[in-house]
Amino acid sequence: MINRETKAIKTKKADPIYRNRLVNMLVNRILKNGKKSLAYKILYQSMINIKRKTDKNPLSVLRQAIRKVTPNIKVKARRIGGSTYQVPVEIQSFQGKALAIRWLLQACHKRSGKNMASKLSYEIMDAARNNGNAVRKKEETHRMAEANKAFSHFR
Repeated sequence: MINRETKAIKTKKADPIYRNRLVNMLVNRILKNGKKSLAYKILYQSMINIKRKTDKNPLSVLRQAIRKVTPNIKVKARRIGGSTYQVPVEIQSFQGKALAIRWLLQACHKRSGKNMASKLSYEIMDAARNNGNAVRKKEETHRMAEANKAFSHFR
C-alpha cells in the first residue's frame, strides 16, 4: 500500500501596505527583470492617484475594476477533423482574475501618457466605470464565445 501525502496548497502572500493578495498578484504581473520594489512603487503611486481623483478607497476601486474586467468564458482553439474550431469554455475564478490583471496591464502599456503609474491609475478608474480597453477586451471575448456557441459540444 502506497502512502500518498496530500500536497499543501500554497497561499499567496499579501502586500505590506494594503494586506491584500490581489494587490500582490498585480505587483507580480507588473514586475520586470526582478525589480519588485519598482513594481510596488508603480502600484502604490497609482493607488495614491486613484485616491486623489476619486476620493474613494483605492482598494475598493481596484476590486471593482477587476470584477468588471474578469471574464466568465473564453474561447479555446480545438482541432477536430482537419479544421480548427473556436470552442467556448467556462473558466475558473482564479484564472479569470489572472486574465483580468493581464488585460488591465496590456491596456496600460498601450495607453499614451507620462509614466506607468498614471497610465495604470487611469486604466483602473476607467475599468471601474465599465469602459476602457480592458473592458472592451472582455466584451470582445464574450462576443466571440456567443458567436461560437454552436461548437460548445466539442468540449
